[in-house]
Amino acid sequence: MIEQMLEYNKRFVETKAYEQFKTSKYPDKKIAIVTCMDTRLVELLPAALGIKNGDVKVIKNAGGTITNPFDSTVRSLLVAIYELGVNEIMIIGHTGCGVQGMDSQEMQHLMRERGIDDEHINLMKHCGIDLDSWLHGFDDTEAAVLETVDLVKNHPLVPKDIIVRGYIMDSETGKLNTI
Repeated sequence: MIEQMLEYNKRFVETKAYEQFKTSKYPDKKIAIVTCMDTRLVELLPAALGIKNGDVKVIKNAGGTITNPFDSTVRSLLVAIYELGVNEIMIIGHTGCGVQGMDSQEMQHLMRERGIDDEHINLMKHCGIDLDSWLHGFDDTEAAVLETVDLVKNHPLVPKDIIVRGYIMDSETGKLNTI
């Protein structure tokens, strides 16, 4: 499958199809969106919000939430704020999220089935990584989004004039509900 994508890329560049996507690194709308990596949102989210290439910074991860105040999502938000001029942040969860109800023990079981031995799993634990916490999902999407909004709003490195709001998107219709 990757080879097919590389072949497509070659044609994309040869035909200069990229020209319609040219923009700067600065988001025109000065908004950053933290959302889930769910495949249903790849085209739905921009279409439902009327955004195009160059409008916003989109930061995606599993669940669209922030679990640690110093993780790469927060780092990306700080770059967006201080280097790229973002002044509003949207935290967008969605219905039917795969991280909701995710079980860390089941994830570790699946790791073992794929050939990760207990020695490596235990090594993570001995390095100070609490896999049960790190691989645990959330039980309530709205609560998880609100927790992330609170973390960003009250982060010591996020300026108080940054607007931070939370939403839940319907994964089928794209309807956005403010929470």
